Amino acid sequence: MPHVTVERPPASEYAPYQAGYVASVPEGDIFEILSRQGTRFPEFLRSVGEGRGEHRYAPGKWTIKEMIGHVNDTERVFAYRALRFARGDETPLASFEQDAYVAPGNFNARTLDSLADEFAHLRAATLDLYYHLDADALGRRGSASGFVVSVRAMAYVIAGHVAHHERVLREKYL
Repeated sequence: MPHVTVERPPASEYAPYQAGYVASVPEGDIFEILSRQGTRFPEFLRSVGEGRGEHRYAPGKWTIKEMIGHVNDTERVFAYRALRFARGDETPLASFEQDAYVAPGNFNARTLDSLADEFAHLRAATLDLYYHLDADALGRRGSASGFVVSVRAMAYVIAGHVAHHERVLREKYL
């Protein structure tokens, strides 16, 4: 799909706690990176095997299914923030308390396949949003969790968040 070129955002366009996410995104077209993740991450999840879905690497840590549920919830929240900011909505947005979302998400009652499918659908929707933003919209900023963030930075944060959790899965769970 045709789209505007999006350069890596400077640190002034995202929250300090998001720096690791942005840094973990490889060089290249952010839209291609997001698109590749939309295919490769669900494939990776399916390769884990349903029998490992409820594995925790330590007591009190999320299961693999809970982590993927968190990734899906976060994709929704971050894309919603990008939408609000792109549309010029200047209403400050509240923090997203990730732990409070996991237990009521009941992710262990689902299959890994369904969570992988959900991610693929969510990522397709995220890309559809971003593909239709012009340079002005990508440069707009809004406030979330007490920090000012640009729409273009949110694309990197979204990609980096998934990269972070894939790395955690590979290093600590598998």
